[in-house]
Amino acid sequence: MVKRVLGIATAVALLGIVAYALIPDDPNPNPTTNTTANKVTITGLIGSEKRAFFEDQSVKDELAKQGLVVNADSTGSWTMADQASASPEKLDFAFPASGEPADAVKRAWKLQDSPVVPFYSPVVILTHQAAADVLKNGGLAEKDDATQVWKFKMDEYVKALDQGKRWESMKGAENNPDLRGQVLVTTTDPETSSSGAMFLALLSWAANDHQVVSDDAAVTKVAKVMNAAVGPQGSLKSSTDEVFRNFTANVGRPLVFGYESQVAQLQLQGAPLNDTVVLYPDTTVHSDHTLVGRTEAGRKLASLLRDDDVLVSLEARYGFRPQKRPEVFGQETKGRQPQLAPDLKSANVGQAPVPSLEFLRKLTNVAKGGPK
Repeated sequence: MVKRVLGIATAVALLGIVAYALIPDDPNPNPTTNTTANKVTITGLIGSEKRAFFEDQSVKDELAKQGLVVNADSTGSWTMADQASASPEKLDFAFPASGEPADAVKRAWKLQDSPVVPFYSPVVILTHQAAADVLKNGGLAEKDDATQVWKFKMDEYVKALDQGKRWESMKGAENNPDLRGQVLVTTTDPETSSSGAMFLALLSWAANDHQVVSDDAAVTKVAKVMNAAVGPQGSLKSSTDEVFRNFTANVGRPLVFGYESQVAQLQLQGAPLNDTVVLYPDTTVHSDHTLVGRTEAGRKLASLLRDDDVLVSLEARYGFRPQKRPEVFGQETKGRQPQLAPDLKSANVGQAPVPSLEFLRKLTNVAKGGPK
């Protein structure tokens, strides 16, 4: 039976997994004994938002230079603990998109060392210029004239959900056939995907009078808003990559919740983003990409991603904010469109705390219409 928890059953995870080999000529899954020309081949799990980074030949070359060949499977962050428990001997590391699923993996592997956070990315809402203008007219968004950074007003969104606010009620939507129906932010499934869970963390903080949800009374208080945000979406995607691809293909609803790194990556690669607008929630959460190393080689990968200057620079080019040198992100994205915030503090974007795993699970249950 599938457990209705943030880390769902392994069988579901395996159905959704997208496997790829970064180095295809060495398929031996045994991570500790497989060596090729003084290089150790390791195997692990990564969130789908990091797939392109690990597939990059420059990343492979630098890792190989440091003695590692990395094979990785991409899957939802919240499914990793189940897979880590099922076949620990086949994995050297797990690299989810936030700290909470990383902590679950750490417990599954009975590790004592703290996981490493090589880089992070704020969560954002993606839309198009016409929708952003309508949101501004309706009091749900604003643009800072000094920084040109757009912000999404979370308190106003809570009110909009409570009232069932529709696009048609806002000035400017009348001539746009894409702006119809309830104003909803499209998310991933919080049972499988870290970004979906982060959305609930952020929304619950706003709905709970700017306090982290930490008891059952608070869960009850915010339950109606949680369900109003998730229930009407219908079928939810299992990974942020799927939702983002739909957005770039102009498929689906006009507001999409994801990672800043996804749009920054395309921006830095020169991909056409047309009239894309990045809305920073006025109080956001950071997605701390956290690597849990089970073996010595897995821990070496974590250290390299955090400390190796070549890899740090490549992380920034894929839209991530390196912990070691966060300023590199601003240097890489300066002067590019859509406008990104090189420094969140200067853009007056706050940061909300994230509930514990126990209460994220309860928030997910009520969001999907179940008991807390």
